[in-house]
Amino acid sequence: MQGKLYLCATPIGNLEDITLRVLRVLKEVDLIAAEDTRNSLKLLNHFDIKTPMTSYHEYNKIEKAYQLAEKILKGQNVALITDAGTPGISDPGEELVRICQESGISVTSLPGPAACVTALSMSGLPARRFAFEAFLPREKKEREQILASLKQETRTIILYEAPHHLLKTLEELYKTLGNRSITICRELTKKYETVFISTISGAISYYQKEAPRGEFVLVIQGRSFQELQKEQQENWNALTLEEHMNHYESQGISRKEAMKLVAKDRGVSKREIYGKLLEDS
Repeated sequence: MQGKLYLCATPIGNLEDITLRVLRVLKEVDLIAAEDTRNSLKLLNHFDIKTPMTSYHEYNKIEKAYQLAEKILKGQNVALITDAGTPGISDPGEELVRICQESGISVTSLPGPAACVTALSMSGLPARRFAFEAFLPREKKEREQILASLKQETRTIILYEAPHHLLKTLEELYKTLGNRSITICRELTKKYETVFISTISGAISYYQKEAPRGEFVLVIQGRSFQELQKEQQENWNALTLEEHMNHYESQGISRKEAMKLVAKDRGVSKREIYGKLLEDS
């Protein structure tokens, strides 16, 4: 009988946030795969967990995933933990999950802390829809592409950032997104947890004077649909009425239907478009 893979969420700062179920599973499984065994040993020692550990990290994630999958297929139960938070979220765990799923291995996730959701819930920004980007890529071209894709994003945006990159990232966000509302969460669940509500420009000014310390989660306001609609209307209104009509008629659309589309683009009635076309003729 094959075993099972357990994704065990661990505290992102405060050890009291670990769940009773995670503690039980970590004690009962045959093996714990940890992103950093030295770091995780402190957690296991604190809760008197003696289960053997093995390393599973960014640099061995494929080869080690197949080894762990083989152990599970032979009947061992394996728990995966990350340095902090939920495995598989912005860490190598997603590869192990994929390989186990492909191998027909049962995978279950034990809910618990996740910095992105913790920050979002206390940000004061819309939380119904959000886009989680984790850490922006360091490679320049890929980074620019991601930032450009976020320019029109209507969902609340969540990013992770390290202290030594924070100011540069804020400056890039300002350049690309403009001056949005932002909530910056630092050292979540820890003794010196802070929640800084500001604008991107305000945050830049603050961190130019105060050196960033700790790990940061940035929660950024998305664009409103009304704002996008207004911008589109302004772009259409920059065209002459005849240019706008030609845009549709050149695609084989009838003049009557083109008038409907032009009226919708400009946020006016079809009758108004018809009247202006008569005036210009």
